Amino acid sequence: MTSPRRLPIGAEYRPSEGTHFRVWAPAARKVEVQVEAGGSVPLREEAGGYFSGVVERALPGTRYRFRLDGGEAFADPASRRQPEGPHGPSEVVDPSAFEWTDGAWHGVTAKGQVLYEMHIGTFTPVGTYAAAQAHLPYLRDLGVTVIEMMPVNEFNGPFGWGYDGVNLFAPTRLYGTPDDLRRFIDRAHALGLGVIHDVVYNHFGPSGNYLPRFSPWYLSRKYVNEWGDAINFDGENSAPVREFFTCNAAYWIDEFHFDGLRLDATQCLFDSSTTHIVADITRAARAAAGRRSIYISAENEPQHAELARAPDAGGQGLDALWNDDFHHSATVAATGACEAYYTETRGTPQELVSALKWGFLYQGQYYAWQKKRRGHPSLDLPAHAFIQFLQNHDQVANSARGQRLHQLTSPGRLRALTALLLLAPGTPLLFQGQEFAASAPFLYFASHEDGLDELVRKGRHEFLAQFPNIGNPHGARLLAVPADEATFRACQLDHAERERNAHVLHLHRDLLRLRREDPVFSAQDAGRMHGAVLGPEAFLLRFLAPDGDDRLVVTNLGATLPLVPMPEPLLAPPAGCRWKLLWHSEDPRYQGNGMAEPDGEHSWRLPAHATAVLVPHPLEDEDVG
Repeated sequence: MTSPRRLPIGAEYRPSEGTHFRVWAPAARKVEVQVEAGGSVPLREEAGGYFSGVVERALPGTRYRFRLDGGEAFADPASRRQPEGPHGPSEVVDPSAFEWTDGAWHGVTAKGQVLYEMHIGTFTPVGTYAAAQAHLPYLRDLGVTVIEMMPVNEFNGPFGWGYDGVNLFAPTRLYGTPDDLRRFIDRAHALGLGVIHDVVYNHFGPSGNYLPRFSPWYLSRKYVNEWGDAINFDGENSAPVREFFTCNAAYWIDEFHFDGLRLDATQCLFDSSTTHIVADITRAARAAAGRRSIYISAENEPQHAELARAPDAGGQGLDALWNDDFHHSATVAATGACEAYYTETRGTPQELVSALKWGFLYQGQYYAWQKKRRGHPSLDLPAHAFIQFLQNHDQVANSARGQRLHQLTSPGRLRALTALLLLAPGTPLLFQGQEFAASAPFLYFASHEDGLDELVRKGRHEFLAQFPNIGNPHGARLLAVPADEATFRACQLDHAERERNAHVLHLHRDLLRLRREDPVFSAQDAGRMHGAVLGPEAFLLRFLAPDGDDRLVVTNLGATLPLVPMPEPLLAPPAGCRWKLLWHSEDPRYQGNGMAEPDGEHSWRLPAHATAVLVPHPLEDEDVG
């Protein structure tokens, strides 16, 4: 009796039978499995352009290709492993051979998470799953709850970001074996950490994509995609294509126990179908998780809020969306630079208050940089549906030298903004090394073939030419060469900097502890948070607690500011109390300069470049008027 398949296509090992192969190749008349050192075996044609068959001698570790119409042979479109890269043969993998120990793990919920974006190849000098795994206890102790792993599907070249994936079911050979990835996730679960996978479903990489050889219907010319040909989600013969991607989403959840997905650039998932492909992907991933709770987020530059609404509310079922607006406003507030796509924010106190309370700043207003309206209404979304960040892989790299924010602003401003990020109701995301002020830049790196490398370099320069310093005739000299191995190596973290920059690590660890343990901050309730502007660069956030034990967060990104007069009701303490410091960013532990109590007898004094957290303290008898 034939065993049921886990996936509709690919090579699946069955101990009592051999390996069952199935592939969608509607453009072919004949398909064979070419087994290394074992000849070719013809597959039986099925309806709908599928071919399948069992090869008894194909055991785990066997390398193979699919030969089309007696001509060239290519890697399996659903290969589980490409040990020689996308141009080489596929390898039979038995996913059931790994012994999981995470049976008691319940998964990741939508609320209460602290995300940490990690690129395996640069997180350590070794650049493997095993090397990164050794740092998991450190991340747990820091206060991280979920690791967001940048794409690990197979891509061409000796190094890259991973967004040029071509074998979407095969973990890249660059970081270790598929079981090394499973071991990383299993260990993370044992430590209480979730792991989600950044998946790219909006395009394929420019080298090593052989899917069009199997079917011309994988790609679509119906839409203009900024990264090459769009995927065919709604045209002729799109059903098997949709199945390919929904199964891929389920595959990572099922066979690798990932705790969710981050969908890259969903604005380029073009689909006019009744049910959008994002909704189908989300549904398939959640079904694959079974009783586990998983976390699915997305990048969506146009800010289509409906992505994060429940299906019964007309949405597509995601848990959260990246909030570029907060990043842009905070970056301008930190650096003063408001060029290119930063021109639509000014980093004002009102912008920061609005972004922290309401998420997107643009929810349908005209956006001059793009010469059109941007964003959809999202006032109804909960705070945790917005992923807030000061750094991420794109934003750090979208600069001349890939500099981190601590290299572009003052220490005080950085501490003050970090406090806002980690205490506000939204879901915070840290980019690897941010927590200890890593000196390593994060640059764009990718290596293909000589001609393609030059096109990639030119394309990168053209994109960044929107910034005047890069767009001038000499601007290209500022950019590192993506295909140069030195560019890649420069981005690898030096974890010894944790000790050298212990004051920055203390800042992040203390804030994440406060976020986790303080009942007012841990509630993530933006509905009970209100804000007010106090000065040109100063503002407050008042967190109202049901029992009156409020929290007041006061931030001043400008010069020292005395508050006289003080006609702002949110400054008033609860009855019978006055405000006292609970935490402040000028603590000497963080290499700050100390802070006096802001709430003076007759006036307030807000120190420059600082954030303070205050709590109500009962008045002494002599203070009662």
